[in-house]
Amino acid sequence: MMVMTAKVDKKKIAIVLAAAVVLIAGLVLIFGGDGSAPTASTNAPSNDARVAFLESFGWDVTTSPVESGQVKIPKESSEVFDRYNSLQKSQGYDLSAYAGKTVMRYVYRINNYPGATEPVYATVLVFKNQIIGGDVTDTSAKGVVRGFKKPAEVPNTQPPTAATDPTEGSAPATPSK
Repeated sequence: MMVMTAKVDKKKIAIVLAAAVVLIAGLVLIFGGDGSAPTASTNAPSNDARVAFLESFGWDVTTSPVESGQVKIPKESSEVFDRYNSLQKSQGYDLSAYAGKTVMRYVYRINNYPGATEPVYATVLVFKNQIIGGDVTDTSAKGVVRGFKKPAEVPNTQPPTAATDPTEGSAPATPSK
């Protein structure tokens, strides 16, 4: 059996540890976030703050909520709650921490949802002046409930009209056999 020992200078260890702490703190400050997406700690004591929160994602919203009221976060988990909370967790929120609590719900109409054909609404959930979650809901038949992040612009999916059809005037395609 071989035992190895080393003489260690406590002062050098303290300097190395202090340098490591400074390095980690610097990395957290540099890479901790790009500031583009507010997080669960967003303070929202007023309507203006909630509107500014939504605008920070690129949304143009009607500045007064179309609906507001209290909602109770369920105490017991369910399939529906778990799916909704998965969306919240993907945004940095977790509603399970508010189980059984009554929170405020503010709903704003979004005026610039890409490709929207029906109304789109942003819901912001607030507890003690802090935004704790929410979503953006496209009410069209094929609409989805998504997080606050604005989706990419939707390309024009309309079929070409006769005036813009690039094949106009060319011979019809021959069906293949």
